Amino acid sequence: MSLREHIERRLRGTIPGGDPFESLAADLSAEEVAELRRHLPRQWARAAVMVPLVERPEGLTVLLTRRAAHLKFHPGQISFPGGRVEEFDAGPWEAAVREAREEIGLAADRASLVGYLRDHVVLTGFLITPAVAFVRPDFELVLDCTEVDDAFEVPLEFLLDPANRVERRRIYAGRAFTTYDIPYGERHIWGATAAMLLNLASRLQET
Repeated sequence: MSLREHIERRLRGTIPGGDPFESLAADLSAEEVAELRRHLPRQWARAAVMVPLVERPEGLTVLLTRRAAHLKFHPGQISFPGGRVEEFDAGPWEAAVREAREEIGLAADRASLVGYLRDHVVLTGFLITPAVAFVRPDFELVLDCTEVDDAFEVPLEFLLDPANRVERRRIYAGRAFTTYDIPYGERHIWGATAAMLLNLASRLQET
C-alpha cells in the first residue's frame, strides 16, 4: 500500500472536531489538566488550515508558508495556509480553501479534501481545524506579501520520521509541557504546525 493510499484509508470519513486538549494534556494528571484549562481563554476564535500534501512524482510533500514578520499573531513562524473561519464560510474546509487562495494563490480546483485531524488549540486564543488535502502539482503560487513571506515544500516522509524531531520543554501557567520541533535545513517548524504534523503521524500509526 502506498503512503497516499494509507493516508486516504486513515482519514476517510473523518469530521472536524475531537478533543483539542488531548495533545497538550498527554503527560499531565487530571489535576494538572484542570489547572491548565483554568488558565486558558474562555472563548476561542475558530480557524481552519489546509494541510496540503503535494503529489510530486518523487513522493508526497507538504506545502508550508512562513508568516509575514509584521503580523500580530505568530509573525515569522512556519505555518499551514489558513486563517479565521468567517460567517460566510460553509465550514472549515471552505475556509481553508479560501485562505489558501488568498494567501498563496492556490487555486481551489488543485486541492481535494481527504479528511480532518483533531482540532488544535493555540494558546493565543484560536481553535484550529486542520483539513488534509491532496494537491495536484500543476499549480502556480502568487504570495500575498501582507500575509506570508515565503512558501516551500518539505518531503512528508521527513516530517513523519521521529528521528527528525527535537524535544523541547515549554512553560505555560507554571506548568512544563513536552513539545517537539522539526528542524529542516535553515527552517524551524515548531508550535502548532509541528503539533499538527505529529497528530497526522500519530493517526497514520494507529492500528
